Amino acid sequence: MKMYLSPADCRQLIAAWYAELSRQREALINLDQQVGDGDLGITMQKAFAAATQVEPAVGAGIEKLLIQCGIAMAKAAPSTMGTLMATGFMRGGKALPDDTARLDGPALALFFTAFTQGIGERGKAQPGDKTVLDVLLPASQALHLSVARQSPLSEGVNAAYLAAQAGLEATRAMVPQQGKAACFIEKSRGIPDPGGAVAVILFHVLDEFVRAG
Repeated sequence: MKMYLSPADCRQLIAAWYAELSRQREALINLDQQVGDGDLGITMQKAFAAATQVEPAVGAGIEKLLIQCGIAMAKAAPSTMGTLMATGFMRGGKALPDDTARLDGPALALFFTAFTQGIGERGKAQPGDKTVLDVLLPASQALHLSVARQSPLSEGVNAAYLAAQAGLEATRAMVPQQGKAACFIEKSRGIPDPGGAVAVILFHVLDEFVRAG
């Protein structure tokens, strides 16, 4: 199990996110088609494909890698979810200290808190609106709680993944207030939020990556 993520680990994690989102492309398209325009799987594949191509300067901190990933995502996938994800990466990267050499529990919690806040502010979403925020908030809070308890990184990311899963399940009973889904209130009942499904994938891959060591 990993105690922290190095710059090389972060690049491998981004590649793992891209690989899994590519595998889940059709599932995300099908889910999104039930309450939206069905482009979510395509958008996420494009966004993370662009992120895998980012090559920071030699010796650059992890924060610069994450910020540049956000910039690349914004250019490659300028749709709603692409823009939100790009904002999350840029805000999360900017929250980290200059020349961050590794992401341990506190740094990862700091990143995902800013990531979540950035997405919430950009999307003008509130908890309970049935958006990706309803998955990101409990996951980032679980990370912070694990840091407060001085838990190992593996326990923190696993707790975040489990919280993300619970958050996604909770969105089934919510009424959408944002985006195209708000136009399909009846159709969305009982269906998990598509953006939230992306967030669960991110935390699932992160959990497996850290546990693999």
